Amino acid sequence: MLRQYELVDRVLDYDPQADEAMLNRAYVFSMQAHGSQKRANGDPYFSHPIEVAGILTDLRLDDETIATAILHDTIEDTVATYDQIEKAFGPSVARLVDGVTKLSKIEAQTENERAAENLRKFLLAMSDDIRVLLVKLADRLHNMRTLHFIPKPEKRRRIARETMEIYAPLAERIGMYEFMKEMQTLAFRELEPEAYESITKRLAQLQSGGGDRIARISSGIVTLLGRQGIQAEVSGREKHPYSIWRKMAERHISFEQLSDIMAFRIVVADVEQCYRTLGLIHQRWPMVPGRFKDYISTPKRNGYRSLHTSVIHSEKARIEVQIRSVEMHHEAEIGLASHWAYKQKNSADAQVSWIRDLVEILDHADSAEEVLEHTRMAMYQDRIFAFTPTGELIQLPKGATPVDFAYALHTDLGDQTVGAKINGRVVPLRTPIENGDQVQILRSKAQEPEPAWMTFVTTGKARAAIRRFVRHKERDETVALGRKFYDEIVKRLPAQLGSEALNHAVKRLQLPDGDALMQAIARKHLTDAQVMEALMPGAGGGDVAVVRPQREAISIKGLTPGVAFKLAPCCHPVPGDRIVGLRRPDAAVEVHAIDCPELADGIDADWVDLAWGDGSDGGTARLSVIVKNEPGSLGAMSSILGAQGANIINLALFHRDASFHTFHLAIEVRDRQHIMRILAALRAADAVAQAERI
Repeated sequence: MLRQYELVDRVLDYDPQADEAMLNRAYVFSMQAHGSQKRANGDPYFSHPIEVAGILTDLRLDDETIATAILHDTIEDTVATYDQIEKAFGPSVARLVDGVTKLSKIEAQTENERAAENLRKFLLAMSDDIRVLLVKLADRLHNMRTLHFIPKPEKRRRIARETMEIYAPLAERIGMYEFMKEMQTLAFRELEPEAYESITKRLAQLQSGGGDRIARISSGIVTLLGRQGIQAEVSGREKHPYSIWRKMAERHISFEQLSDIMAFRIVVADVEQCYRTLGLIHQRWPMVPGRFKDYISTPKRNGYRSLHTSVIHSEKARIEVQIRSVEMHHEAEIGLASHWAYKQKNSADAQVSWIRDLVEILDHADSAEEVLEHTRMAMYQDRIFAFTPTGELIQLPKGATPVDFAYALHTDLGDQTVGAKINGRVVPLRTPIENGDQVQILRSKAQEPEPAWMTFVTTGKARAAIRRFVRHKERDETVALGRKFYDEIVKRLPAQLGSEALNHAVKRLQLPDGDALMQAIARKHLTDAQVMEALMPGAGGGDVAVVRPQREAISIKGLTPGVAFKLAPCCHPVPGDRIVGLRRPDAAVEVHAIDCPELADGIDADWVDLAWGDGSDGGTARLSVIVKNEPGSLGAMSSILGAQGANIINLALFHRDASFHTFHLAIEVRDRQHIMRILAALRAADAVAQAERI
């Protein structure tokens, strides 16, 4: 275990101005607070925070961060309080400790809810001060190093999964690749022990069989560059087991087929020498096409800069080469932590704009599952670069679409997206963006996010914004539908209501406000009799059977299908059809045509007489059309539909024989009369044998 004086000496070595007294007080406070507590391996508990602080001294972090690491578990695991820490160490350290502190485990919460709530608090604190993240990552790294001491296998696996899904990606996003690799390796060993053992054994065999191959290749690169006057530090290594396993899974290949297991890092003086070195490497050995990446001219979002290439070495091995300057190498080793060294405390802010995206997602997520899903998306590792028409560089997950691009620029732009151009060509919004594409977003203030976008967007920010809009729209339209039901119920009361009747009803039903009452009516949490009784005691009669029957059809004009109500897929009603609604608790009203055979299955639901309302928007109709099996028949059918102003949404060949083909179509129509005209035109055509609505 790291001793007190050793820890303090480490800090003073790189920061002679550090507050030595504060560090000593923190050590004593932590040791006394944790007292006789033991870790799973039998060590005193306070050995853990001291080791976490030791990890952070390797990153040369300031004295407040080191003190926070020493104290980070005191609020959660001891009787120490926030006020005590603030009094002893000041508000800054107290705020950092509180940010790192995990929430107490709540028995009633699911594992997802626990993880989401911990992540929520953590990310909010991290947005206030990035040092919270650095301490938390060091805490998790030390916990992973001692994971094998935990006796329960299910607990070890839960911690390993959380590390793989949340903390390793967070480390990657701030450029702390050494932290990421070690956490991934330790988690991989726990989650996939057989695969881990197999890969490590094969790596050991390669090392024993290849002798000093890495040393020979490194020496050859140093000699090649030295002849051209470039002084370089070259190091080589095998890739870590999890990275190898992931590539095998992604490419569906065996270990023997994986050719780029070795990676070499070349560190030179400056940017100019980086590009000179790249040219010399490519002159000496053949480059592997498609494997060159210039992260110097276009850095990763976490600030990482380097040149990456793969070449076929003379020893018939494909090797990966990373070329960077001394400054780039320092930043690549410890990432964002390099900006939080004791003399550069405030230079990290520009590096963490992605954290603001995460906080925006947290603000609008509706459930624990959404929090986890969206944050994992926002931390996605495989990224592409795309450009705005003005040349601004935007980084996105691989597979992102123009809608993701729009939301990455601004939430309002995403909400108002109506179209997009990629490299000057208009494309569908679901088109995946390729690396290096120029994307122009077409917008309209009249546009709103469409629920269908959820089927193809890939970023957490886009999904969160679309879901937020859908939730608000669903609430607003549910309230509007509930008010239509309410107005019809009021007309059935035996006397006119007083001005305060609604407020009194809300209180009797113990609801927060009138909107909550309208939602309860629309979602059938309340029966008509209960609403009547609350509005006018005695009117409900305490029995649904004595409630007066519905007098007027309720209009659904102005409401959006699929939100507060849904059109039944069995009969596809359109404006002009006589319709009824089926109401079930906690479900949208299901609208059927009056002659729909499926209505007989709705015996467990309330039937409501509905009306479209004047000037209602059109709908989707389904037709069955039998055409003659001869050239031009399908074209003739399509021409008729086009001439009648009907847009084909879906067309499927349902049945075919020697003489006739039967097609099932879904078409957009204005109303029932429109369908009748279309059917009449189809039946009059020589190519059509039969046309019916289904």
